[in-house]
Amino acid sequence: MSAMLILIGFSLTVAIIFLVAFLWAVKSGQYKDKYTPSIRMLFDDKKPSDSNNDNHDKK
Repeated sequence: MSAMLILIGFSLTVAIIFLVAFLWAVKSGQYKDKYTPSIRMLFDDKKPSDSNNDNHDKK
């Protein structure tokens, strides 16, 4: 029975830590931008620099 009480206490402690971390993330603005993540895959990646292309031309 005492092991069960220890496990319940530990699980409540972990749950409270996760709740505090979530509230901190919301307060710091982590979830403010709801539009950009949904369209991020539509943008092209940055193009490689010209120095990489010069190495292939020098063969």
